[in-house]
Amino acid sequence: MSRIGKLPISIPNGVNVTIEKENLVKVKGPKGELSQKVDPEMIVEIDNGTIEVKRPSDQKRHRAMHGLYRTLINNMVTGVSEGYTKVLEVVGVGYKAEVKGGLLELTVGYSHPIVMALPPEVKAEAVSERGKPPVITLKSHDKQLIGQIAAKIRSFRPPEPYKGKGIRFQGEQIRRKEGKAAGKK
Repeated sequence: MSRIGKLPISIPNGVNVTIEKENLVKVKGPKGELSQKVDPEMIVEIDNGTIEVKRPSDQKRHRAMHGLYRTLINNMVTGVSEGYTKVLEVVGVGYKAEVKGGLLELTVGYSHPIVMALPPEVKAEAVSERGKPPVITLKSHDKQLIGQIAAKIRSFRPPEPYKGKGIRFQGEQIRRKEGKAAGKK
C-alpha cells in the first residue's frame, strides 16, 4: 500500500469538493476554484469531511498513480483554502524588478528590460529596499502554475556560481566557485 496514497485528505471549512462524471474532481474554496481529471480506474470517495483515493489493484501502474492523484487533490484543497507563496530575490548591481498591473518588468543586465505578462491567477508584488536585493513575491491558489511561473522568472537570469548574481529563490544555496586568479601562484 502506498504510504502517501492511503492517507485521507481532510476537507477544511469553507471548501467544497465535488466528483463529477469521468472522475473530474472540482475543489472550490475562498481563494479560488481548481479541477483535476483523475484516471478513470482510480476510485475517489468523499465521506465524513475526508477524501480518500483508492486503487483497484496492486499493478505497478495503479501503485504509481495512487500517491500521485492523492497528492494532486491534496495540493488543490490546500491551495483553495490557504494558497501558495513563492519568493524570489533579484541579486546584482543595478538589477530591478517592478510590477505594473499584470506585467512584471525585470532589469537584469541585458540591453533591454524583460517584460512578462502574469496570468490572472497569480498575484505578484515587488519590493525594493535600500541596501537589500529586490524581492518578488508570487501568490496563487494553483501550486503547479505558481511553480511554473517562478521557474520561468528564474530562467531569465539564473544565479551564476562566481559572483552569485541572478534571480534565485529565497533561501536557495548557490554553490560558489573560485575565480581563475585563485589558481595562479
